[in-house]
Amino acid sequence: MSVRTGGYVDNIEIVLAALKAVEERDAEGLFALYHDDVEFLEPASLPYGGSVRGKQAVQDRLASAPEDTWIGTWGPLQPTEHERRMDPRVVAASGDEVVVVWQQRAVAPSGERFEAPVLSLYEVRDGKFARAQMFHFDTAAIVEFLERAAHPPASSDAAARGRA
Repeated sequence: MSVRTGGYVDNIEIVLAALKAVEERDAEGLFALYHDDVEFLEPASLPYGGSVRGKQAVQDRLASAPEDTWIGTWGPLQPTEHERRMDPRVVAASGDEVVVVWQQRAVAPSGERFEAPVLSLYEVRDGKFARAQMFHFDTAAIVEFLERAAHPPASSDAAARGRA
């Protein structure tokens, strides 16, 4: 994946290329865009929340505890292109920073669908994707959906069979 570098328009292209790589599950292309000191920040209330810094640390977490990552959490809930589609829209760019609003989509094993906007602040440094900080509009709704997706309620038929 090649992206020109040199100005904030180029920074927008780098951020959008990273989001496209996420949509396409192109890990190689995504890691090629990352700065060696890349940093991700998510609200601590989310199962994959907190911060991770450094390309190697990201790779290590994916290898050792994928369930504690964004892709490990959302990947299984995004089985089709529809759920993976982020529909990113750049709302501001200044210097090294790019602000994007995008859609988080998923479908639980029960068929329940989830969709919510996310506002993200990205930084591009040295022509590489260097920082991502996500601002979710309703983290409680995300946590509740993820809980339901991980532990679907027993169907009434199953519950009735259990009582018989």
